[in-house]
Amino acid sequence: MHSKEQISHDEYQKTADWLMSQTKHRPQVAIICGSGLGMLADTLKCQDSFAYSDIPGFPQSTVQGHAGRLVFGELKGKTCVCMQGRFHMYEGHSLCKTTFPVRVFKLMGVETLIVTNAAGSLADGLQPGDIMVIKDHVNFPGLVGLNPLCGPNDDKFGPRFPAMSGCYDKGLRCVAMEIAKQLGVASLVQEGVYAMVGGPNFESIAEARLLHRLGVDAVGMSTAPEVVVATHCGLRVFGLSLITNKVVKSYEDSDSVNHEGVLEIGRLRSHTVQQLVTELVSRMEINNNNTNNAV
Repeated sequence: MHSKEQISHDEYQKTADWLMSQTKHRPQVAIICGSGLGMLADTLKCQDSFAYSDIPGFPQSTVQGHAGRLVFGELKGKTCVCMQGRFHMYEGHSLCKTTFPVRVFKLMGVETLIVTNAAGSLADGLQPGDIMVIKDHVNFPGLVGLNPLCGPNDDKFGPRFPAMSGCYDKGLRCVAMEIAKQLGVASLVQEGVYAMVGGPNFESIAEARLLHRLGVDAVGMSTAPEVVVATHCGLRVFGLSLITNKVVKSYEDSDSVNHEGVLEIGRLRSHTVQQLVTELVSRMEINNNNTNNAV
């Protein structure tokens, strides 16, 4: 199911053309909001917003905490587009569909993709409410062939065999860490490795122990496919995880995680995440000569 579906370049272009006909905004930065983090879109000025159900080719988000709106607007002098709600493999979407918006954004002229997610902590030094700047990922579905790049390669977007080393931009990561110091939240922010698992169930104790031994700091059910596609088509990527729970690694631990708790941590830490992302966008260097339909 996840590798057989193919989407033609014309279909991506059709969606990009429709959006550009509906808004005068020409985004330079795209932001994908994770569970409970849709408030990032509320910071945009001069908004144009569209329900996913109204956008040709867009799938629908079915998860609580994902509003299902695409919002265009201005943020600190940069034109942005913000996804209030992403698409997940566990909802039954193919990986071509879960990553569909990324290539549409590329065709609209986006240069930088910011991905956010809610994640569980495996590292002893990461606590609920902390923010992890993603320096690398382990894409478990991709390791077993569930990869959005499977199938015929579209050379208009990128090469057949794209490198994933350095897919999370080092310069943006350094800027984010400096911003955290200046905001007085450096104690809440650190870099780490994110792992994507398929979901929708949370991890078993044995799975959590395995991930921990592999060097994974936080785990979630998204992000990696979007980053793979963004890197394939030449976008600069910055990612962060809001740590919403400690993953249970002990059989003596009676705690368990639930989605409502994940959303609650998102609400409690939303202002800090918003400040960090807003300031990061304000400091980005954007190629103002970038033209639409650059692919």
